[in-house]
Amino acid sequence: MPSPKIEQILKTLPSKPGVYLHKNAHGKVIYVGKAVNLKSRVRSYFHQSAQLNAKTRRLVEEIADIEFIVAESELEALLLENTLIKKNQPRFNVRLKDDKRYPYIKVHWQDPFPRVTTTRRLQNDGARYFGPYTAAWAAYQTLDLVRKMFPYLTCTRTIDGNDSRACLYYHIGRCAAPCIGVVNQAEYRAIIDQLCDFLNGNTEPVVADLRRQMDQAAENLDFERAAQIRDQIKAIDQIVEKQKVINASTIDEDVIAFAQAEGDACVQVFFIRNGKLVGRDYFVLEGSADENQDEIMTSFLKQFYDQATTIPPKILLPQDVDELMIIRDWLKSKRGADVVLKVPRRGKQRELLDMATQNAVETLNHLQAQWAVDETKQSDALAELQQALDLPEPPLRIECYDISTLQGTNTVGSMVVFAKGIPRKSDYRRFKIKSVVGQDDFASMQEMLRRRFKRFQDGGYTDPNQIKADSDNSWALLPDLIIIDGGKGQLNAALEVLDEFELRDAVPIVGLAKREEEIFLPGQSEPVILPPKSQGLFLVQRVRDEAHRFGVTYHRNLRGKGAIRSTLDDVDGIGPKRRKALLRQFGSLDGIRAATIEELAAVPGMTRRAAEDLKAQL
Repeated sequence: MPSPKIEQILKTLPSKPGVYLHKNAHGKVIYVGKAVNLKSRVRSYFHQSAQLNAKTRRLVEEIADIEFIVAESELEALLLENTLIKKNQPRFNVRLKDDKRYPYIKVHWQDPFPRVTTTRRLQNDGARYFGPYTAAWAAYQTLDLVRKMFPYLTCTRTIDGNDSRACLYYHIGRCAAPCIGVVNQAEYRAIIDQLCDFLNGNTEPVVADLRRQMDQAAENLDFERAAQIRDQIKAIDQIVEKQKVINASTIDEDVIAFAQAEGDACVQVFFIRNGKLVGRDYFVLEGSADENQDEIMTSFLKQFYDQATTIPPKILLPQDVDELMIIRDWLKSKRGADVVLKVPRRGKQRELLDMATQNAVETLNHLQAQWAVDETKQSDALAELQQALDLPEPPLRIECYDISTLQGTNTVGSMVVFAKGIPRKSDYRRFKIKSVVGQDDFASMQEMLRRRFKRFQDGGYTDPNQIKADSDNSWALLPDLIIIDGGKGQLNAALEVLDEFELRDAVPIVGLAKREEEIFLPGQSEPVILPPKSQGLFLVQRVRDEAHRFGVTYHRNLRGKGAIRSTLDDVDGIGPKRRKALLRQFGSLDGIRAATIEELAAVPGMTRRAAEDLKAQL
């Protein structure tokens, strides 16, 4: 039976479309869903029939609060659901595991003379984006190739055609040099338009136009120009030959298939452009255990195409999905034209789907084999540490602490967490040391540990079993092992803090000295030396190196922000508000330098005069 609080919420739910958020006792969002009718959909979780599903039963057991947001339509609810899942990453939702930002090729189409760059951030700024490229080298390799065929700009100078000389790229055939008037604006934009067609996979019109230009150049006896165009056509032909021809049609389509086994799910996507297989990628889904295939496919479609820059006119699916109509309308609104979602039953398209399915199965089998090997290594490492350090149990949760400073400035502390031998980055924490003046690693370590265990103490837990079971509040979890990056001095400083919180007997702690990887235990004069090339030693080194990397990255960021502030503060007309707005827009001092005067002037709070002064002084 739901609690009185939940019963009251269920009674007051509106019968309108919207999004609902299930929360646990700590206020953490554990599931986000959408509904045509919030009242009936949310109440259905507490019906007896819903308890037959193991995942739903576990979800309902944790629900302590429910929030909802009313939407104007089911389409608006779908968009809001995507946003909230991305923001909260609820563990009961099916989620794309790989959330890294892939690189895109960006054509600055909004500029009079468009530049071509790479970016990992999509903006609604009028530019054209192509990708994503699953490897950065693929994006750079593509740009290097197309620049030989379509010489584009990368510099940020103002183009008026009156510069006295061109840069090196013009002389090596990598820039059309509108800066000195070799091509005018219309001619240059025509080159970039061809480039965009090519990046879209539409190579045949590009080749036809290039052949026309080559023939025209030959008729005009401009044999050097004709030879250059001939080489461009050869380069395109080489690319096209590498792409597998799927069928004789010229339609663009994505083929989506997936495999599911032992609680894991892997989705394979084939990208077909102009009848050619131009690329493929796979995605691993989290939270897919106990979910049916319809829910997995629906969740993937919404999350994948929410970030896609290009949506093809046709998408082939392995099965029908419940939200077919609303997803189709949503894709149509994103693409600006109809999108067909089709489940092929026979013929070439069915064969193509079967091929994608086979790839998904093989990929999942390969990944599971890798995970099994890695899990065996981690188990061996934890068992070795338990024995070598005389621990009461394998250290399933390890916390490692490190201090990073440079001549006593911007001192920071880092806490990294490994769960079952694997980094748990969601539990990583950074500490900006506040109370220590100058360079005092011992005092800095103590401040960091005091702040960490004060957060633990404020959790109010007294039962260790309750603490270990609470996986949603990482501050309330006691580690099975603490590693202090340092020797006896740092270890003794840390022990003083554990004594203050009466945790010395509850939490095993060791110090790791960098020289010869010596591990110091409390009350023992001689260090423990783990065997060379042992899995236990490798794990300790990985934990220590990760803590150092995490802390140094934070330290560099703080120093870099200080340097940026110093540089921008020296620019006339740039105060704190403008500096903050500039950094929010461009991310770094290099980004500000690379921006045009028009881009700088468009930043909230900036004027053209301030943009010109900033550009000149930088």
